[in-house]
Amino acid sequence: MNILTKRTLAYYIEQHPLAANSLQTWYDEFSKAKFQNFNELKAIYGNASIIANNRVIFNIRGNYFRLVAAINFDAQTLYIIWFGTHSDYDKIDVANVRHMKRP
Repeated sequence: MNILTKRTLAYYIEQHPLAANSLQTWYDEFSKAKFQNFNELKAIYGNASIIANNRVIFNIRGNYFRLVAAINFDAQTLYIIWFGTHSDYDKIDVANVRHMKRP
């Protein structure tokens, strides 16, 4: 799976150093995977949730962090939309949150 916005991932690692190892592990594993649909993804990432707009939520570092991504299974691409703590996640409208522009 082609993960777009690697720079965004690096930015989030800089902002949340506690998540660095877990995010890098997720990136390394996910970038090697090929999923044809959400059911295949769910078989590997059992805690992943799908919501509106083809968005998938991943639990990172024991559910302390959440990663919101848009996935196009046909094109084998994932676009990172948002990353933060679980408590920050509870404050956003996950179906409509936009990709954060870095300063």
